[in-house]
Amino acid sequence: MQGLIPPFKTDPVNRQVILSRRPAGSPVTADFARRDAQVPSPGEGMFLVRNLYLAADPVQRGWVANPAMTPLDEPMRALAVGIVLDSRDTGVRPGDIVYGFLGWQDYKVATRADLLSHIENPVAPLSAYAGVLGMPGVTAWLALGDIAPPYDGAGVLVSTAAGTVGSVVGQIAHRAGAFVVGLTGNDDKVKLCLADYGYDAAYNYKSVDLASVLAEVRPQGFDIYFDNTGGPILDTAIRTMARHGRIVHCGTAATPSWNPPPTGLRNEREILMRALTCGGFVIFDHVARFPEAIERLTDMVLAGQLKFHDHVEPGIDRISRSLEALFADSNAPKTLVYIGED
Repeated sequence: MQGLIPPFKTDPVNRQVILSRRPAGSPVTADFARRDAQVPSPGEGMFLVRNLYLAADPVQRGWVANPAMTPLDEPMRALAVGIVLDSRDTGVRPGDIVYGFLGWQDYKVATRADLLSHIENPVAPLSAYAGVLGMPGVTAWLALGDIAPPYDGAGVLVSTAAGTVGSVVGQIAHRAGAFVVGLTGNDDKVKLCLADYGYDAAYNYKSVDLASVLAEVRPQGFDIYFDNTGGPILDTAIRTMARHGRIVHCGTAATPSWNPPPTGLRNEREILMRALTCGGFVIFDHVARFPEAIERLTDMVLAGQLKFHDHVEPGIDRISRSLEALFADSNAPKTLVYIGED
């Protein structure tokens, strides 16, 4: 375990990245500011966490739009992996690794209600607990299993196929014996899908006639579509579905703002005549199931059945830029920022 925890320093100053103005659409770096605060002390039933890895996640675009969820002049609501330094909760010990709503800051006084997972004995690099063994990986595992379990011979289509969620979906579907097709935004990610993530075919949707290639690669239609984008890709994908197919709606990355609601092609007829089942999945409705899902995903990682590539950058000042990049460039990797040491 000790070798899995990177070196980190403690400091009497708590560096924080706060939301300084309400974003107009997708958040940008100028919406945030740095400030220094005192390191807090835990009260009864609480524990002090030293954050090590801060996450920039697409879901934060919705969080910053909600004043009740993310107040101005407070640390940005965010998921992070950290180590417990001090505890007044008998179920959480100093040295334990935790992952949850810890914010963009060095230190957080937390309770167990803030946690998505409590990793007493990590067996993977700590960064993995914010990725393949964190919210993205658990999303893939539960959403696919609940709404559209893959099976031998099924045709499965996945958008943002090389992302943390999509890459896990691809590998799970491949292990089930499905024929898996991925959609992504550049040629390097196409290669990654084919080499590491279990896809039988993958396409750069920006450089192909998507309707034509999908009809050619799966003439009988797709039985499952795992949708991380919505928008024009969904408009095309839904017209390639086999009858009685299932669609998992898990993300809307293609739409920068929902105010006013955008309009596009109307898909009701496709859903009706193809007798499709469409299900939305919000991962935070399923917090109680995180331990079970992480255990299963960990078994796959340790058995070499689940590959992942974490993109980690150092320095707390990089975190807001990483979030902006997610929305400015669909090819930007999901980034974790390591803040244990300068």
